[in-house]
Amino acid sequence: MPPLMPPLVPPPDDRIVSDPTILGGKPCVKGTRLSVEFLLELLASGASQADIIQQYPQLTIEDVAAALRYAAHSLKLAE
Repeated sequence: MPPLMPPLVPPPDDRIVSDPTILGGKPCVKGTRLSVEFLLELLASGASQADIIQQYPQLTIEDVAAALRYAAHSLKLAE
């Protein structure tokens, strides 16, 4: 029997939230409809954190950093 995977528990950070009524429960920056997945896609496509903040002024550098921490933590738990 393969080992059980631990549940994906978000790192302690109140900037990233998951609400089943917003984007189907995807983790998002609190108070927005901007998902961690979307922010990662922007970064992967070459956008800088400054580009993202300029395009989405409701975000802060700390929000983008929290999204990166969330993603890293989720990947670490998935190993």
